[in-house]
Amino acid sequence: MEKEVFTPAPAQDTQVSAHRKPVFSKEDPSLERHFKGHRDAVTSVDFSSTKKQLVSGSMDSCLMIWSMKPQMRAYRFVGHKDAVLCVQFSPSGHLVASGSRDKTVRLWIPSVKGESTVFKAHTGTVRSVHFSSDGQSLVTASDDKTIKVWTVHRQKFLFSLNQHINWVRCARFSPDGRLIASSSDDKTVKLWDKNSRECIHSFCEHGGFVNHVDFHPSGNCIAAGGTDNTVKLWDVRMNRLLQHYQVHTSVVNSLSFHPSGNYLVTASSDSTLKILDLLEGRLLYTLHGHQGPATCVAFSRDGDLFASGGSDEQVMVWKTNFDADYGEVVKPQKYGSSVDGTHGTGHSEMDCGIHHKKTKTQDSGRTQEQQEQETSLANTLEHIIGQLDVLTQTVSILEQRLTLTEDKLKECLENQQKIIQNKTN
Repeated sequence: MEKEVFTPAPAQDTQVSAHRKPVFSKEDPSLERHFKGHRDAVTSVDFSSTKKQLVSGSMDSCLMIWSMKPQMRAYRFVGHKDAVLCVQFSPSGHLVASGSRDKTVRLWIPSVKGESTVFKAHTGTVRSVHFSSDGQSLVTASDDKTIKVWTVHRQKFLFSLNQHINWVRCARFSPDGRLIASSSDDKTVKLWDKNSRECIHSFCEHGGFVNHVDFHPSGNCIAAGGTDNTVKLWDVRMNRLLQHYQVHTSVVNSLSFHPSGNYLVTASSDSTLKILDLLEGRLLYTLHGHQGPATCVAFSRDGDLFASGGSDEQVMVWKTNFDADYGEVVKPQKYGSSVDGTHGTGHSEMDCGIHHKKTKTQDSGRTQEQQEQETSLANTLEHIIGQLDVLTQTVSILEQRLTLTEDKLKECLENQQKIIQNKTN
């Protein structure tokens, strides 16, 4: 059964009707802190890896770095010349990337000085920035219909991905950095191979603009939400729809997976946050706090907290609570569902790294010999997969070297032609 948690927005008088009293238990999410300092709608939030800092971007053209320690000052970073639409901490926490309507990307050092370097990134508004898990690459998405990949430390542009035919709202690296998922106003979610730079699949099930996309922590599936008010999950190995949720009454602006992979939090223009239980395929919580559209949401790296931002200019930090006993990640569980309101009907398989806690009954009736055989088989398969990964990486490196050789050969031929032309003239 879904629970509704009502948290009156700070500094505003919110009426809670008599038949909707606040319901709290130790398992319910609770509002821990709120930050007010932006002068316009908050567009994006992200925690540092240590949870000591939280960054937010806003339509007021500023970034704010909030300290999670009480009574510590917040930093306001000024540099962008128009609305800041996306922010993210690097995995190490030593950098913050931001994208803006001023068509630039900035890399900031999150300290009192607020120093930044500028990437002249796109010819349109930059709507999304995302670091690879190793912190070496940055992917950006823009209204110029392109996705661009950059090296972080050399701050060098690498390549563009160009098959979307409308604004690109969001782009994300897979956890292993091999794939990129992107969502667009052309109503598609595209999956790209980073090495070959090819679009390997387009998901076309959304009935409107797709605002946000993200990878499941396992890397085996993606979730996306958009203007058709739905959230959809796809398996990226089989390229098929796994789950479909119709739980919001307005546009889904943002979503974030819990690190366990068992929960998904969404933010919507209906002013609510929703927490979905992906194991059961159902709506778990509806959180009321923001006055007006909830524009962004993100879990901390360990999942203990999540932050949300809204058009009410506020940043809220919530204690997760419900994840305290999500269990040891042991065994993949096939499960899938469609959710309409608060009811689910299973019609597809969910097998993308979402795990149940292992129980003793799962091993009952199995002999030690069978278990040993299964373990041996699993180890063999794991070894084979590892060898295939090595081969794939080797082929990728060879392809890159071949491309470099072709480029150099082409350059030599062009130079030779110029020399011949000069001698002729």
